[in-house]
Amino acid sequence: MEKQRCFWVTNDQIYIDYHDNEWGKPVFDDETLFEFLILESFQAGLSWLTILKRRENFRQAFDHFDVQKVADYTNEKVDELLQNDSIIRHRGKIEAAISNAKLFIEIQNKYGSFSKFIWRYVNNQPIVSHYKMKKEVPATTPLSDQIAKDLKKIGFKFFGSTTIYAFLQAIGIVNDHTVNCFCHNG
Repeated sequence: MEKQRCFWVTNDQIYIDYHDNEWGKPVFDDETLFEFLILESFQAGLSWLTILKRRENFRQAFDHFDVQKVADYTNEKVDELLQNDSIIRHRGKIEAAISNAKLFIEIQNKYGSFSKFIWRYVNNQPIVSHYKMKKEVPATTPLSDQIAKDLKKIGFKFFGSTTIYAFLQAIGIVNDHTVNCFCHNG
């Protein structure tokens, strides 16, 4: 019998693997959190599948999401990334990734880790939703509104409430697997 998955999962194996093994599972590791932060910021205005298909290319282009290396990128590196047709070539998003990396490090220094900073919003406990249908799953919530507002105040770019909500879903702060999905409880 075929596993029941969330409504958004297509037959694309990349999507299936991402859904089954990553999406909605709690992430506490700063390296992975930084990777998702970068990927979500590049996703703004595009489909997540577009990003997933280029994820390995992003990993290579952005030094395996080493936050310190990304924070130290120069104008020459920006120009190099703009020539890389295996990633999304958007100057604003590339420059935001560098700026956001510097802010990510500031948060690490202030809170001990980015994980401690982001998970404190939910007292280190994932929010488990009980949605049955696509129309019930929100694009934003008061939590994503607050985090987006706080990150904007710090200086983060390309992180509106919708992008933040997708980030929270990706890193498991919010488990929005629908109740009929085999991943809902695990």
